[in-house]
Amino acid sequence: MEKKSLLFLQCGTQEHGVSHLEQRFESYGLAVDHYWAYQNQFPESLSQYSGIFISGSPHGAYEDIPFINHLHTFLADAASQDIPMLGVCFGSQILASALCGRDQVFIRTPCEVAYKALPTTAACKQDLIAKDLTSSVSMFVWHNDEVKAGHPDMVILADSDVCANHIWRFRDQKIWGIQGHPEISREQALQWFEINRERLTTDGADIEALKRDAHDAPEAKTLLKNFADVCLA
Repeated sequence: MEKKSLLFLQCGTQEHGVSHLEQRFESYGLAVDHYWAYQNQFPESLSQYSGIFISGSPHGAYEDIPFINHLHTFLADAASQDIPMLGVCFGSQILASALCGRDQVFIRTPCEVAYKALPTTAACKQDLIAKDLTSSVSMFVWHNDEVKAGHPDMVILADSDVCANHIWRFRDQKIWGIQGHPEISREQALQWFEINRERLTTDGADIEALKRDAHDAPEAKTLLKNFADVCLA
């Protein structure tokens, strides 16, 4: 039987991220079709895809640059075709901007950067990807941009003490955004912190504290596995 295909839109400055998330999705049984959206690379058709993943990026969803403008129309089209989608960090923000309006993403102050236990909401119990979460889910979070929480088409699944929208679903569709980074393992996090030491320090992070707190985020990774299951179904 031919494997179901996941379209992986890489929105970062490097063609492949430190998390090797494409391989993780492949280990879940999906065939991954990788496009470097940051370089404005997109497939001509969506017909072969059973799901779409949108990665993080150093850019903001509100920026007027070609690949971000392309993403807005591309993701809106995918939503109209009921293709399951998951966005992480910038991926969450661009989904919110494309589907709920460009006013839904704002620059927050100060930066939220830490390992955090994010309180979950009652809506998780009936949600296809968040159903396995307990009263909170722990993961690394690092963001200067944020998705608003008040839009009527958003179902909030988790928040934090300073961010009202960490995990959300679009209406009752199979479309989700995660502000944090469930994809990062402890080993990958330690590499990431060193690669981004200057930026993290500028954003107020204590690098040594982050290293001490780093973990594999196993519960958060159920979000990724359950999304893969949605695509496989």
